[in-house]
Amino acid sequence: MVSFGICLRAEPPQIRLWPGAAPGDNGGLGEEADTTKPSDNLIAGRPVIRTGNVSEPTITMYRPPADRNTGAAVVVCPGGGYHILAMDLEGTEVCEWLNSIGVTGALLKYRVPKREGRPPYAAPLQDAQRAIGLMRSHAKEWAIDPERIGALGFSAGGNLCAALSAAIGGRTYPRVDGADDVSCRPDFQLLIYPGDLVKKGGGYEISPEATVSRATPPTFLVMAQDDPVRVENVLGYALALQDAKVPMELHVYPTGGHGYGLRPSRDYVTTWPQRAADWMRSLGLLGQR
Repeated sequence: MVSFGICLRAEPPQIRLWPGAAPGDNGGLGEEADTTKPSDNLIAGRPVIRTGNVSEPTITMYRPPADRNTGAAVVVCPGGGYHILAMDLEGTEVCEWLNSIGVTGALLKYRVPKREGRPPYAAPLQDAQRAIGLMRSHAKEWAIDPERIGALGFSAGGNLCAALSAAIGGRTYPRVDGADDVSCRPDFQLLIYPGDLVKKGGGYEISPEATVSRATPPTFLVMAQDDPVRVENVLGYALALQDAKVPMELHVYPTGGHGYGLRPSRDYVTTWPQRAADWMRSLGLLGQR
């Protein structure tokens, strides 16, 4: 009898953020589901998973091989206009890339759609703060450095990361447990074609939830000039970072539009992961522990 060994990668662990209902939620959303329709646009020739009706937020931990683990970790915030979450394009695929450079990726499935009577970012911000706190409080157990935990967001997820970095006054929900006793400020952030960093109507005035200060962490910014969400978002945010003397790196590309994730295309905006890895390396984030 001959036996064959098959090496299967275990499913990454998924961790609920809240022991009970999320703060301020009363249910009634309907079942969580992929809302993608056959008529939806393909990205780089492939479909996108569009997860909707999220009421039980989680983080899913994607860990690099132990011999490549740098100790750095990143909370990944997919975009979707605070309506859905692009869970593969701006989530799982990003975590796999982070693993390839030795970084733990924590895919945040935050609450969508926006809750009635609350700003679009309000419930997701609570989820993001809780995620950072959980990661810091479990840093030793999860083999990550509590002083090298960042946030990476796309589109609305970029707005969420900026709100997370701006919330220096503390958590926006009542304490739950010991995970809420540690800092929920990211140590660095990467904002990829972020939305609503500047107020609508033109100009470069920063949105209230994205306020920049000396406490804002080092920031990496990417956007295309022809992005319909408006390149002014990164230009205005970069100017605010410059005024606050916050270290930052800004990449503006002539073409590329919006919503490409890191899937390669003929628009060289999709080479941004190489630039991001160089930036992280320059900050000393990718050195072995």
